[in-house]
Amino acid sequence: MENFIFTSQQLAKALKSRRKALKLTQKDAAGLVGLLPKTVSTLETDPGRCSVESLRKLMAALKLELVFTPKNDTTDAVHQSEW
Repeated sequence: MENFIFTSQQLAKALKSRRKALKLTQKDAAGLVGLLPKTVSTLETDPGRCSVESLRKLMAALKLELVFTPKNDTTDAVHQSEW
Protein backbone atom coordinates (compact mmCIF):
# COMPACT_ATOMS: atom_id res chain seq x y z
CA MET A 1 0.00 0.00 0.00
CA GLU A 2 1.36 3.41 -0.94
CA ASN A 3 1.13 6.45 1.29
CA PHE A 4 1.83 9.90 -0.02
CA ILE A 5 3.45 12.01 2.68
CA PHE A 6 3.22 15.78 2.41
CA THR A 7 3.71 16.92 6.03
CA SER A 8 5.72 15.96 9.09
CA GLN A 9 2.50 15.04 10.88
CA GLN A 10 1.57 12.62 8.09
CA LEU A 11 5.03 11.04 8.30
CA ALA A 12 4.72 10.61 12.05
CA LYS A 13 1.28 9.02 11.73
CA ALA A 14 2.41 6.68 8.95
CA LEU A 15 5.41 5.47 10.95
CA LYS A 16 3.36 4.82 14.07
CA SER A 17 0.60 3.07 12.12
CA ARG A 18 3.08 0.80 10.39
CA ARG A 19 4.82 -0.09 13.65
CA LYS A 20 1.51 -0.97 15.26
CA ALA A 21 0.45 -2.99 12.19
CA LEU A 22 3.62 -5.05 12.66
CA LYS A 23 2.72 -5.46 16.36
CA LEU A 24 6.00 -3.91 17.49
CA THR A 25 6.51 -1.74 20.53
CA GLN A 26 8.74 1.30 20.21
CA LYS A 27 11.37 -0.65 22.15
CA ASP A 28 11.08 -3.63 19.78
CA ALA A 29 11.41 -1.46 16.66
CA ALA A 30 14.34 0.46 18.14
CA GLY A 31 16.13 -2.74 19.10
CA LEU A 32 15.94 -4.11 15.58
CA VAL A 33 18.14 -1.34 14.19
CA GLY A 34 20.12 0.08 17.10
CA LEU A 35 18.00 3.12 17.92
CA LEU A 36 16.88 4.28 21.33
CA PRO A 37 13.15 3.90 22.05
CA LYS A 38 12.98 7.66 22.66
CA THR A 39 14.21 8.21 19.08
CA VAL A 40 11.35 6.08 17.75
CA SER A 41 8.97 8.07 19.94
CA THR A 42 10.30 11.34 18.55
CA LEU A 43 10.02 10.10 14.97
CA GLU A 44 6.38 9.21 15.67
CA THR A 45 5.57 12.61 17.17
CA ASP A 46 7.94 15.22 15.74
CA PRO A 47 10.08 13.70 12.96
CA GLY A 48 11.58 17.07 12.09
CA ARG A 49 13.69 16.81 15.25
CA CYS A 50 15.41 13.59 14.10
CA SER A 51 18.14 12.87 11.63
CA VAL A 52 17.61 11.36 8.22
CA GLU A 53 19.76 8.44 9.39
CA SER A 54 17.40 7.74 12.30
CA LEU A 55 14.46 7.85 9.90
CA ARG A 56 16.25 5.48 7.54
CA LYS A 57 16.93 3.03 10.36
CA LEU A 58 13.35 3.08 11.60
CA MET A 59 12.07 2.59 8.07
CA ALA A 60 14.34 -0.46 7.77
CA ALA A 61 12.91 -1.88 11.00
CA LEU A 62 9.38 -1.27 9.70
CA LYS A 63 10.20 -2.75 6.28
CA LEU A 64 9.44 0.50 4.47
CA GLU A 65 11.23 2.15 1.59
CA LEU A 66 11.51 5.76 0.55
CA VAL A 67 10.60 6.54 -3.06
CA PHE A 68 11.00 9.92 -4.71
CA THR A 69 8.67 10.82 -7.57
CA PRO A 70 8.26 14.09 -9.42
CA LYS A 71 5.21 16.12 -8.48
CA ASN A 72 2.73 16.96 -11.19
CA ASP A 73 1.43 20.54 -11.51
CA THR A 74 -1.93 19.71 -9.90
CA THR A 75 -0.36 18.09 -6.85
CA ASP A 76 2.09 20.95 -6.49
CA ALA A 77 -0.63 23.60 -6.51
CA VAL A 78 -2.68 21.76 -3.89
CA HIS A 79 0.21 21.13 -1.49
CA GLN A 80 2.62 24.03 -2.02
CA SER A 81 1.64 25.69 1.26
CA GLU A 82 2.32 22.49 3.22
CA TRP A 83 6.07 22.67 2.63
